[in-house]
Amino acid sequence: MLITDLPSIDVEALRSRLFGDVFGPDDEGWDEARRAWNLAIDQRPAAVALPLTDSDVVAVVNFAREAGLRVAPQGTGHGAGALASLENTILLSTKRMRGVRIDPQTRRARVRAGALWADVTAPASAYGLAPLAGSSHDVGVVGYTLGGGLSWLARKYGFAADSVTAIELVTADGRHIRTDAHNDPQLFRALCGGGGNFGVVTAMEFKLYPVEALTAGAMAWPWERAAEIFTAWREWTATVPDDITSLCRILQVPDMPDVPPPLRGAKLVVVEAAILGDPDLLAPLRALEPQLDLFAAMAPAGLIEVHNDPKAPVPALTDHRLLADLPDSAITALVGAAGPGSRSPLISVELRHLGGALPIDAAFSLFAVGSPIDAQSAMAIDPRPPDDRHRAVRRRPLAPELHRQAGARRPPLRRLHRQPAARDQGSRGRRQPLRRQPRDPLAPRRRGQTPQQFKPRRRAKTNVEGSDPPLKRQGVGRVARAMPLWGTRHATVS
Repeated sequence: MLITDLPSIDVEALRSRLFGDVFGPDDEGWDEARRAWNLAIDQRPAAVALPLTDSDVVAVVNFAREAGLRVAPQGTGHGAGALASLENTILLSTKRMRGVRIDPQTRRARVRAGALWADVTAPASAYGLAPLAGSSHDVGVVGYTLGGGLSWLARKYGFAADSVTAIELVTADGRHIRTDAHNDPQLFRALCGGGGNFGVVTAMEFKLYPVEALTAGAMAWPWERAAEIFTAWREWTATVPDDITSLCRILQVPDMPDVPPPLRGAKLVVVEAAILGDPDLLAPLRALEPQLDLFAAMAPAGLIEVHNDPKAPVPALTDHRLLADLPDSAITALVGAAGPGSRSPLISVELRHLGGALPIDAAFSLFAVGSPIDAQSAMAIDPRPPDDRHRAVRRRPLAPELHRQAGARRPPLRRLHRQPAARDQGSRGRRQPLRRQPRDPLAPRRRGQTPQQFKPRRRAKTNVEGSDPPLKRQGVGRVARAMPLWGTRHATVS
């Protein structure tokens, strides 16, 4: 690709304001800095900033506003395709802002912006608690959660965003604020999956759930039985309680060294599930005599391994829809598009059972993914021009006949996989002072004390993967409404 009009940016000026690193197009390490987890996305921003502290994030936002640049926050880049062009944009990577604190007494977790689900699930599981984590160990907690992440406990407890209790962010005018259900509730609701551009999230707190007994795993059959298994799974989902979240998918296992030899190149139909109740509810599926049965009792931390997502960055093209229903004609269409004889280039096409605690008017969600390892495979997966493949809106379904048969609908905007970014509407050219940090919400406040007077008691906690870097003594500034942020299509995704 020939790039002739790279935007200019004073990298040294930005670098002088940060504790973290800044990379420009001419710097060594530029390609590594701009690389997304999804290797199918070629990100070319004006610069990449890797902040270490909240004050670094404030500095990046202020610099961008003064220079007339946009800001695109990003955690890991699993969903980097949701970002539009990064021209005249600073890519703000939060991957170095790792840190987790678990409070088993209040069943709360606090994470910094760059925390991964693997950072949370293991320490929480040690206390018999489970977050509403995704299916991959290295997906970013913030981007996944605020984008409407769907966990293995979703039918019992809802979307991950529904369990968020507080968010700290930097707004477009450089203020570092805290919002929750009581402090600027409109902003809080907008951040929790709204898809709007309201700020750069620096920390988030959310609920953890007690798990007394958990059974999870997968069953697999030859894909020649795909229509039979999908039909049986659909009938089974109509009878199960909200304690069970499950999916059924057609899986073409790649022939790669990382895959166990017996499964390399296998073509399967797979049912995966997590069960908080009676494991005997799996009996109707076991009656279908699976070729492979991997269900077992496990700790909550094991859930991020059930789906067997890739352990390292890979190229991926994806699409998804919500289905109002799943009639026989839809199953026939799905198997015809992705099953035996279809010559489908898709690695996985899955249906996930919705309902229960999920506040959404759909019975199933459809998700498909292919790996474009070269131009030919990319065209087979999605024949659109490369610049149009990763747009967050107006995407064409990978299996149009399936969508027509099942009455597919677009997910509501609240569930788009994106995380907030920033637009300036004032204070142009003025440096805003860093507001004093909000108090630690995990520390109970004693009666009659103000935030400035409060000294937290000792309490049970677990520090994992480091903690917030030391900052000057700071109190609570006024929680004000965040300004709309710049870069309408720029949002951090998992």
